[in-house]
Amino acid sequence: MRRQESCLPPFSADWLRGRFADGAGFEPPVEEGIPPGPLRPAAVLVPIVLRQPEPTLLLTRRTDHLHHHPGQVSFPGGRVEEEDASPVETALRETEEEISLARGHVELLGCLPQYRTGTGFDVTPVVGLVTPPFDLTPDPFEVAEVFEVPLSFLLDEANHQLHRVEVRGRLREYYAMPYGDYFIWGATAGMIVSLYRFCHR
Repeated sequence: MRRQESCLPPFSADWLRGRFADGAGFEPPVEEGIPPGPLRPAAVLVPIVLRQPEPTLLLTRRTDHLHHHPGQVSFPGGRVEEEDASPVETALRETEEEISLARGHVELLGCLPQYRTGTGFDVTPVVGLVTPPFDLTPDPFEVAEVFEVPLSFLLDEANHQLHRVEVRGRLREYYAMPYGDYFIWGATAGMIVSLYRFCHR
């Protein structure tokens, strides 16, 4: 059921910069029913595009033939490689490779809590402001589509659905945020919930 009123802050560039500047004391890592054994380090960019009249969140839809999460909505990003100096470097490099968004367009704000997935990844979500105009060229092997969703929609708790599913005899929960023809769920929705909690703490 949708709430009657929504008390959302003004998600301006200055408000977001100030929120991250004051953001000491993150929540502990978010865990999604992680499997036994070592986790593979990864990083994603959480790109907040400074559109008018309000910011948006840039997302991608993965191609259907990929081994991990085919067809799902995701942030640009991937595994940490040996040559990457940090998870931030991984997020920026992968974003350039996947959608050709140059790092010069990204103003880094900070990182959200680690997100440890049920598929064995330890993900660092790197939040950045993206200033238009910019041209994108998605890698056709990895990215089927790039789209944007108003930040106010995603950071409104009324749009956060909690689903439950039984996997191998265990009940698991995951968030989902349907938007038009897009079904944003799983780790991507979980990281958006982390951003919501950080912005409202």
